Amino acid sequence: MNRNRRISAVAVLALAALVTGTGAGFAATTTPPATHAFDTAPATATAPPRSFQGTLPVPTGPYAAGEDVIHLTDAGRLDPWVPSSGPRQLTVTMIYPAVPGTGTPAPYMTLAEAAGHIQRAKIPASSGITPQNLSSVTTHAFDGARPQRGKYPLVVLSPGFGDPRMVLTSLATDLASHGYVVALVGPTHEDSGETLANGQTPPCAICDDPKLDMNTVTASRALDASFVIDQLTHANTAWRLAHLIDKHEIGMAGHSIGGASAAATMIADPRVRAGVNMDGKFYPVPMPGQINRPFLMLGETDNLPVGGHDTSWGNAWAALGGYKKWLAVTGANHPSFTDVDLLEEQAGFPTPPLDPERGIVITREYVTAFFDQTLKGIHRPLLDGPTPNNPEVLFQP
Repeated sequence: MNRNRRISAVAVLALAALVTGTGAGFAATTTPPATHAFDTAPATATAPPRSFQGTLPVPTGPYAAGEDVIHLTDAGRLDPWVPSSGPRQLTVTMIYPAVPGTGTPAPYMTLAEAAGHIQRAKIPASSGITPQNLSSVTTHAFDGARPQRGKYPLVVLSPGFGDPRMVLTSLATDLASHGYVVALVGPTHEDSGETLANGQTPPCAICDDPKLDMNTVTASRALDASFVIDQLTHANTAWRLAHLIDKHEIGMAGHSIGGASAAATMIADPRVRAGVNMDGKFYPVPMPGQINRPFLMLGETDNLPVGGHDTSWGNAWAALGGYKKWLAVTGANHPSFTDVDLLEEQAGFPTPPLDPERGIVITREYVTAFFDQTLKGIHRPLLDGPTPNNPEVLFQP
């Protein structure tokens, strides 16, 4: 199965459900479908605690992380997966540099989104995982927090196939704490549910389609990303704090199919100046000359040219122009670059060789350093080569 179609167990804690998919978190991500951490719990796995209480790591930067959830409608485009639903609707979580001590704690997701995850993963009531405690995972983001003054680069984040936008919350809050505005874009009809402006939370319309062309998915994600960028930079009506965005400094990162979508967006939209693919097979593989802007490839050792199984990374690496880095993380699995493994561990499930919190630390440090260097022009020695403090991170020549 393909890594980009694995059902992401990140948020749904699919280990308890023994399901497979394609993302990295709650529900799925690969092509054809692959499996995730929460997707395939061993029959002998220890039963999770009866009361799940999830907590994400505290952001490491000098700012707090403020949060707003906005709803956007692309009147010029029908929803690609459910045309009968009308124009494409997107739910986007905006996370921004905020003043500490302001705002109120933000939920991880809505109750309906949490219920959708639990239902899709078929998590039994005996697991102790409920919509209430799943939606209440501590995020360290604050609704309506007072923004810091100034302008900040915009980073668009895209989750894995089958995964809701929330599985990248740890990365988003940390980027905001270091001076970035982050747009977490929900993939409507591509996961277990994103609560839309009308209050509805539609389930995945394409997750179980064995003939789904993942190139079509990345092309649609690229249109979503460009539309969100339009709405955030062409006028100040889409988001009350759009004035915080430096529209000349835009990056995009994604996990699994979201990482492939970052590349697809860069090919289609020159405004995106730097991109990051976190452990996603490329759909399509860029052709020489299509991406001559900075690009970071961060993933498992399974992607390496020698002994790896994903040839798309080697082909993409050869085609990329300009500044580029390829980092492989020893002991990581597909969800290591998301919130998934940590939430699974907190629910009592087995984890990969790489400590889940360590996976989040590595992801935060290298993605932030990459955007600091490419969007802010700040040299980060962390990207120059291997370091004693990060022995798990291998630099591909």
